[in-house]
Amino acid sequence: MEKSKFEVIIIGGSYAGLSAAMALGRSLRKVLVIDAGKPCNRQTPHSHNFLTQDGKTPAEIASIGRKQVEKYDTVTFLSGFAVDAKKTNSGFEIKTEDDKVFEGKKLILATGVKDIMPEIPGFSECWGISVIHCPYCHGYEVRNEKTGILANGDFAFEFGKMITNWTKDLTLFTNGKSTLSQEQADKLATKGVHVIETEIMSIRHTVGKLEYLVLKDNSKFPLNAFYSKVDFVQSTAIPSTLEIELTDHGHIKVDLMQKTNIPGVYACGDSTTPFRSVSYAVSTGAMAGVASNKELIDEEF
Repeated sequence: MEKSKFEVIIIGGSYAGLSAAMALGRSLRKVLVIDAGKPCNRQTPHSHNFLTQDGKTPAEIASIGRKQVEKYDTVTFLSGFAVDAKKTNSGFEIKTEDDKVFEGKKLILATGVKDIMPEIPGFSECWGISVIHCPYCHGYEVRNEKTGILANGDFAFEFGKMITNWTKDLTLFTNGKSTLSQEQADKLATKGVHVIETEIMSIRHTVGKLEYLVLKDNSKFPLNAFYSKVDFVQSTAIPSTLEIELTDHGHIKVDLMQKTNIPGVYACGDSTTPFRSVSYAVSTGAMAGVASNKELIDEEF
């Protein structure tokens, strides 16, 4: 069976993937974008801190981007999930879950990450709505409101210090015995940050809007916003299959041109950085598109 051939295959058609596709479409490259249609911020009601797009829904931003990229007739979109990838003599072979196979000279991974939610009832329903990860994305909207942080140890101290910029009504929940040093606890206390070690039993909410935490001692703690940094894994096994190097924190390791350690493979967006924002995804996607096009030019010249 003859395989469809492209110059660049992009896996992931959200903000980073669309940005890479635009750069490549404008470079006259034959591109395939394989998109499963499940961006990690799909539950978030509004996107912020992105110049010209501030306050729009993530879906609206993605829809505008998709329509703009579709104007470039060398870019093809495929709805599906890429499940396998292998290196070939001419580039890469990508297989989708419905057994379609495509060949590309270059590969761009814009696959994002899969968040691993803590086993707290109500947490996942509030994720991205009132349980939030980034003050630059959401902090302004909950400024000066009753706010909590779910964290412990050194990270809790640094994160707590940061959030005091947006609110003075702040409580740190360590969800078990605190591992803060005494010096850290004392410093937080001087800034009015109260530390609660009692474990969290559940989060009560209305359609994702937090009302209060229920603690293990059956007490209730009202909150308007709750910050948390959740664990994650790469959303696809393809980085592992291709033996792409990850950072100590589990992100795809890239250089300033978004190149991975595997020649011909680029990565961009949330899969490559702890700084998860639409604006950053767009910028890294643009770089991956430009860099992969430059590599093709060098090889063809």
